[in-house]
Amino acid sequence: AVGAVLAGERFTAIYSSDLTRVRQTAEPAAQRLGLPIRYDAALRERHYGMFETRTYAEVREIFPEDYARFRKKELDYDFRGGESLRRFNQRALGCVRALAGRHAGETILVFTHGGVLEMLYREVLARGLSAPRDFEIPNAALNWVEIAAGAWSVRTWADRAHLQSALDDLPE
Repeated sequence: AVGAVLAGERFTAIYSSDLTRVRQTAEPAAQRLGLPIRYDAALRERHYGMFETRTYAEVREIFPEDYARFRKKELDYDFRGGESLRRFNQRALGCVRALAGRHAGETILVFTHGGVLEMLYREVLARGLSAPRDFEIPNAALNWVEIAAGAWSVRTWADRAHLQSALDDLPE
């Protein structure tokens, strides 16, 4: 569905996280657009350290103090060996800014994870990292961000119109 809706667009380049599930979303679009994918590990999701492979319920029970620090969004808490919110934000935004700089005046397509998108949205709309998230980041949604005269803006966020026939949710 993502590939089909993007087929009518013109892009200079396609970038993607190198992790499997994002690659699987990027590949059909790249085939339709006739562009190679440039993989970048800096577009990966945040590294959750000791939380990885566990549910929030498990972490809350096993590591209640760590879970509380995570929920408070402590900027330098790194999950005992993972990636702090501050460091993740720097990595994610650094990558997006570098791509934008490399392709100034062009339209690029970037496939990434919800955490990277969250950092970008917060930055563009000047929302702090510790503020509650009051916006959606649905899987396979389209988010259009522009730079004009050096200013970033969100043109469209969480567009899922192309997914209506692909949704696997049970009817309400």
